[in-house]
Amino acid sequence: MLAKVMSASVVGIDAIPVEVEADIALGLPTFATVGLPDAAVKESRDRVRSAVKNAGFEFPMKRITVNLAPADVKKEGSAFDLPIAVAILLAEGAFAAREADRWLLVGELSLDGRVKGVRGALSMAVMARARGFRGLILPEENAAEAAIVEGVAAIGVATLPQVVEFLAGKQDIRPARVDADRLFADSSAYGEDLADVRGQEHAKRALEVAAAGGHNLLMIGPPGSGKTMLARRIATILPEMTFPEAIETTKIHSVAGLLPKESPLIATRPVRSPHHTISDIALIGGGTYPRPGEVSLAHHGVLFLDELPEFKRNALEVLRQPIEEGKVTISRASSSLTFPAAFMLVAALNPCPCGHYTDPSRECVCTPLQIKRYRSRVSGPLMDRIDLHVDVPAVKVRELSVEGEGVEPSAAVRERVNRARRIQQERFSGEGIYCNAQMRPRQMKKHAALDAESRTMIESAMVRLGLSARAYNRILKVSRTIADLDGESRILPSHIAEAIQYRTLDRKSG
Repeated sequence: MLAKVMSASVVGIDAIPVEVEADIALGLPTFATVGLPDAAVKESRDRVRSAVKNAGFEFPMKRITVNLAPADVKKEGSAFDLPIAVAILLAEGAFAAREADRWLLVGELSLDGRVKGVRGALSMAVMARARGFRGLILPEENAAEAAIVEGVAAIGVATLPQVVEFLAGKQDIRPARVDADRLFADSSAYGEDLADVRGQEHAKRALEVAAAGGHNLLMIGPPGSGKTMLARRIATILPEMTFPEAIETTKIHSVAGLLPKESPLIATRPVRSPHHTISDIALIGGGTYPRPGEVSLAHHGVLFLDELPEFKRNALEVLRQPIEEGKVTISRASSSLTFPAAFMLVAALNPCPCGHYTDPSRECVCTPLQIKRYRSRVSGPLMDRIDLHVDVPAVKVRELSVEGEGVEPSAAVRERVNRARRIQQERFSGEGIYCNAQMRPRQMKKHAALDAESRTMIESAMVRLGLSARAYNRILKVSRTIADLDGESRILPSHIAEAIQYRTLDRKSG
């Protein structure tokens, strides 16, 4: 006898429907799974057999063939355990179900019949709504995540018998409910604030400029000067996440299996800070079955690379595509996947190998050659893609003792950033970009035009500092952002002068 139920498979960060067909025929007891299953799917036969028996059902000792269609798409993971078990029970006639193919079934089975959590529930719920399914039958721990998507029922189940009773119409299970708006509001608070940082007013200004224009930022300073502290608070001054951005970010974390159980929705901009020993695959994404890397996990947020010269050169060079395009494409022999990776890059490095080159209280023991070699570990093309270079000197003791007075909170800075971003959104309306950092030559010619005095200033700086053409463009973009923060329609010489200050490494090498 033949039976069919519906399931789903995640490809990239999106889900596709998968038909799970089970055919039971007379013959020697065998269990074959076809349709490009990976090792985890092939092993499901042992989990399904034990789960069916231990849940109180009789497992058919016949010739069982399970087909996962479409057959040309690789199926991976343990989420097919539940639909395979249900399809086999339907084919054997263990129970009767009406409209079973209008539900998406996903879930891993334990040997005693319990249904365990899976990855990508949010992506599956989005696909179920788009394809017109009644809803999903999925593990209880994933129900709240799927319930964020309105218009599709998320039925959370704990055991295989519970699924059978529900499909047979003998048990009513209420769909999971979440107040998406309230959940979004409750999850959008940050636990850190820019007011926690004492001193470093110049660096804070650079952070504000970077956030206002979506620019990449490099901080140079001795150990303990507050670079990491500043970087972890950049997200608090970025514009608030929109609900569609939260959904897309949550999908990425769900597919990667990194979504916190207590928080089914990520409503704050992520800040990812991988260790410098990370491999290029872990940073950019990939693997035999490609998974999102750190650049995708930082989508709509911040990627912080501390001790930038200590990263492997290969790992840094693969950052070029996502920095320029906001996405990363991973090609394999069987397929090519694209993951979103629109992040703000924030990097930090010491001024020299020992870290004390600019520290007035400690003596640097590095030679000029050592300092040059240390900084040359970061390639010129990557450095040119960083818009702002800013010094973060050691903080003086008297600045650390300041309590509250004159210290600006993140909310006040974010309000200025939001005003500048609104100006940019109006400026680039219909052009496919949303901030100054994304300007192309055509937009720069139109929106970053200079008067004679400003042009003379930047041309002089280019010659004196030996800047590249890309650095010239970065200065123009940053100047446009500074003008937006000031509410100016034109780029003034003062804006150019401040933008040039944010090319610290170029100035010191000149």
